[in-house]
Amino acid sequence: MKTKAVRIHGKGDLRLDEFDLPQIKDNEILAKIICDSICMSSYKAAKQGSEHKRVPDDLSVNPPIIGHEYSGEIVEVGAKWQHQFKPGMKYSIQPALNYKDGPVGILSAPGYSYPYNGGDATYVIMPNEVMELGCLLPYSGPGFYPAALAEPLSCVIGTMHANFHTNPGSYVHNMEIVDGGNMAILAGVGPMGLAAINYTINRKNRKPALLVVTDIDQARLDRASLLFSPELAVKNGITLKYVNTKNLENPTQGLLDITNGKGYNDVFIFAPVPSVIEQGDGILAFDGCLNFFSGPNDPNFKAPLNFYNVHYNYSHIVGTSGGNTDDMKEALNMMAVGMDPAGLVTHIGGLDAVVETTLHLPEIPGGKKLIYTNKKFALTAIDDFAEKGKTTPMFVELDRLVKANNGLWSVAAEKYLLENAPEI
Repeated sequence: MKTKAVRIHGKGDLRLDEFDLPQIKDNEILAKIICDSICMSSYKAAKQGSEHKRVPDDLSVNPPIIGHEYSGEIVEVGAKWQHQFKPGMKYSIQPALNYKDGPVGILSAPGYSYPYNGGDATYVIMPNEVMELGCLLPYSGPGFYPAALAEPLSCVIGTMHANFHTNPGSYVHNMEIVDGGNMAILAGVGPMGLAAINYTINRKNRKPALLVVTDIDQARLDRASLLFSPELAVKNGITLKYVNTKNLENPTQGLLDITNGKGYNDVFIFAPVPSVIEQGDGILAFDGCLNFFSGPNDPNFKAPLNFYNVHYNYSHIVGTSGGNTDDMKEALNMMAVGMDPAGLVTHIGGLDAVVETTLHLPEIPGGKKLIYTNKKFALTAIDDFAEKGKTTPMFVELDRLVKANNGLWSVAAEKYLLENAPEI
């Protein structure tokens, strides 16, 4: 079977290729990709090429397919897996395999390491290790984009599970955020920050009593407040405040004042900016945990930390990169019972839009860029649907459907797109 896929051929060299997939082996699965959400990690992999820890060295011989936040339908199942998977099943995937015998060791991952598996493709082959490690996950919820966005949601689920606190006199680490505590998400209204807010508000247990979200972009803060309002948070037992730290003479003191000087039990950093990290360090409560979520491009990235507080105030520092399979299952279960990640999506596009979108991702404003990989159309902001409809009739109906959903992408809009957009 032929597939079309975007592959890394070298540093900064992405190409939309068409090539033959081999016949699947008895321990493999053939799958169709429906949609893939472009992640900043794909931008980093494209820019770094084989210098990236997950990308193999032999790019010129076996260029891997990019994209790791994807969903679709199973097409053909090898004999080994026919008891568990059937053609037509919808799926999502956990790309962090941690499989020691993969192409580049323990960091092997679909979307970085495999010549026949990645999200920016029409069809792919699931290698045996994906199923062996339980990383091919059935999805029973509505549509396909929620399953594609389960991977980024799993990352923020994992980061909250990774925080820890201690009891005086004990060396036991109590994992998770403080239930009923104070939480801050700094630089927190980008795509992943929005996912973190969404999860925090909607999870069934372990919620903070106070959630403060900061940024320096008022337009993005306003959008976040519309998507996840303080009124909605109150209904779920959380006091939610959005703060533009650009307007504060002393941001650290201003954030501490919100807590009456007590500080924050859990602080999450969603931008690799030294001043933001220093700010997060400065607002930690006693036994507070600072989680550095946003990975930097610079391997020598550094920021000042108060080590007096590490010693005397029991400050904890952790960092997370991706969620595990249990986090993915939690995300998919939340999607299946009604949690909608549509607020993260600001653009849609076809497979032909992937190369330029990925290579210029930091320059494109907004949230998640959702790619429908069997379709052909330019990357388009949801806010531009009405204007695009003046020349492309399909966008007239898409504009109507998103306006009926408070300006957000929806399962109905996705269904219409899949039935009407041109094939790649």
